[in-house]
Amino acid sequence: MLEFLAQQQQNTNPLITFLPLILIGGAFYFVLIRPQQKRAKAQQALIRSVEVGDEVLTTAGVYGTIIDIDDETDVITLEIAPGTRIRMVRAGIGRRIVEDEYEDYDEDDDDADEDDTSDEPHGPIQPS
Repeated sequence: MLEFLAQQQQNTNPLITFLPLILIGGAFYFVLIRPQQKRAKAQQALIRSVEVGDEVLTTAGVYGTIIDIDDETDVITLEIAPGTRIRMVRAGIGRRIVEDEYEDYDEDDDDADEDDTSDEPHGPIQPS
């Protein structure tokens, strides 16, 4: 009986033994590593594609308009208020601001105002 069990253990496929490790490694790659690489490539493409006149949001949360780009040192000059300019590294750009984002925000506010046209009184209910 022991000889039969020993023979069964020796005949198992090594691929089946390592299959759980291969599946865990594949899941790790597709869930953690690949999305991180895609985000990094997208961020690099954004940083390289900005031009003078673009409105951007820095990683520190500062909104500004690009006034000058020095490609040799990767330094950009942002105008954050009229007459106020800052210099920063190009990698500090978090995202480009598109005019459509402001329009979407305004449309959401208008929809909220339209929904608030009910005839019901607002505020605490007064006893009669």
